[in-house]
Amino acid sequence: MTALTVVQSWARIETWLAQHAAVSHGLLRPPARLEDIAAAERRLGVTFPPDLKESLLRHDGVQLHDGTPTLGYYGPLSGVEDIVNSTEFLRNVGADVADYEADLDEEERDQHAYWPHERLLITLGIGWQSSDGLFTVTRPGPHHGRIGRYFDEDSPSFTEWPGLRHVLADFATALENGTPFNGRTPLAFEGRLIWDNGGTVVPDPLSPLGLSAASTEPLAPPPAEPTPPVPRPDGPYVVLTFGTPAEAPPVQPDVVFVAGISPEELLDRLGSVPATTGARSREQTRVSAASPWAACRPMVRAGWCGDEWSYATQEGGDAQFGRPELLRRLSRGTRVVRLAKQGPQVQVTVIDDGAERPEAARRVDSPREDYVTGPEGRPELGPGGQQWQRIGVDPWPGSTAAYTQLLAGLATEHGITWDPEADGDEPLASALLLPVLDDLPPTCPPYSSVRDFDLGGLVDRTPPERLRSAMAAQLARLASETGIDTYPEIAQALERIRRNEPVDLPADGVLDLRMRTLSAEARAARGLMDAARHQPDPAPVTAADLAAWTVRDAAAGALREFLLLPLPAAAATVLSRRLSVRWRDDLAADLEGQDRSGTTGASGRPN
Repeated sequence: MTALTVVQSWARIETWLAQHAAVSHGLLRPPARLEDIAAAERRLGVTFPPDLKESLLRHDGVQLHDGTPTLGYYGPLSGVEDIVNSTEFLRNVGADVADYEADLDEEERDQHAYWPHERLLITLGIGWQSSDGLFTVTRPGPHHGRIGRYFDEDSPSFTEWPGLRHVLADFATALENGTPFNGRTPLAFEGRLIWDNGGTVVPDPLSPLGLSAASTEPLAPPPAEPTPPVPRPDGPYVVLTFGTPAEAPPVQPDVVFVAGISPEELLDRLGSVPATTGARSREQTRVSAASPWAACRPMVRAGWCGDEWSYATQEGGDAQFGRPELLRRLSRGTRVVRLAKQGPQVQVTVIDDGAERPEAARRVDSPREDYVTGPEGRPELGPGGQQWQRIGVDPWPGSTAAYTQLLAGLATEHGITWDPEADGDEPLASALLLPVLDDLPPTCPPYSSVRDFDLGGLVDRTPPERLRSAMAAQLARLASETGIDTYPEIAQALERIRRNEPVDLPADGVLDLRMRTLSAEARAARGLMDAARHQPDPAPVTAADLAAWTVRDAAAGALREFLLLPLPAAAATVLSRRLSVRWRDDLAADLEGQDRSGTTGASGRPN
């Protein structure tokens, strides 16, 4: 770690700010007075570490205005008065636990105490107040001057910086080289120091859906046959059983009923993956949905019920039947009835050709009944104050009964006759789903600022066609950064956008299917990573793979918004998802339509 002095680092910081961020440079406060530092030490009962004194004698913090120089997420450096106020505030907050921490030794205090007396908060945090930031240790000894981080209502922890001079040295280097500091990159923009998040992704992430395609769907084991008792050779015997065998819970899944279409068409409307269609029993569906072959995608079974009604139930994956976008799709030109149960609530929803019918809806809320109560109806509490619960009972028997009652009502009202208990062993049409995309918001609020950039002002002063052309270029840059321009459907859409030609995005078209596939890849990668936390073997995908699929999914979403939403809303999404922190330079060049060769970028360095 560098050993530059505080004065040397401040000289580098001041030079960079003066050259590239004059507004921020002008907000550095003049030096603190020695007598003010001494008064603060007496008031707090500590001695400031030498690095902190040297920094305060260079600048007594900063002025808190737009453009204030900050240390990224750690916020602006505090002046003497800020240090006193913040430290006293945090001491007061931690007063309630001071007695419990009194017996801790020095090492334990550093690791576990909330706010030891010898700590000073030396930055104002991201919110420019005493709720978070960097602190330093004033106690003499091996940790004297050490730098830690504190965030509101979280346990403080130490950083790798031994002292403030090391913080300032790394900050100066980040400014000069345009490199990350605590995960964010410093930039100069319109005379101000700003911070931005950038990143890169692996160009060829491992595909969870590819792994699925290369694997084999597992087969459900055959039902186990009961083992007959083996007679003892020495005469008669008896078999003793204790307790009452627990009854299996009733089968009451979420289910959708659709009028006038076949189970095969129902699967198509749900978004079935053709290569996975086949006849499966309920148990086979469960086994398949839980396997790597499914890649965290939902699996559904569909069959006939009642008078010209088909139905579908789901196993595995994210719940689909409550999604408005899917219910509209299912009800296209027909009627959909959905029966759903979740804990204490059972609900029936009716949708006719995309429009929900509130008057036909039914909902039953049931009280929880597995809590133990005394003779007067008061809850029985355990030693720790928790309420006792009965084990092995239905917590909401009212909702269990309501499901049966509402299902019976569907037969009377709609002609739907379906017995969930009988829907098991019979193989039915089934498939994995490629879930449809979420609805975009019907209305969008005005976007004034994106990543410290005045988008509202740009929209107001830029002719629409010029703005659209610039945002189309930004979209193409985003596609290149994330790698989605390698897909032919997306590359063709981007080229048509560049030529200002219309781009169609029909449901189940090639572009829609590509976007849905990218979403499924991201979801599967996340599911594999989550599952690996509870398994001894590592996940087949890495965190880098997950990050790559996540940004590809997000970039495809930005393309979709560009095609379907008003330009200002789409522009906000495109700019917010750019990976390069130099996107402001790119945008300026796109708006001007000029070559940027040899120009000076937002970083203050030649591009």
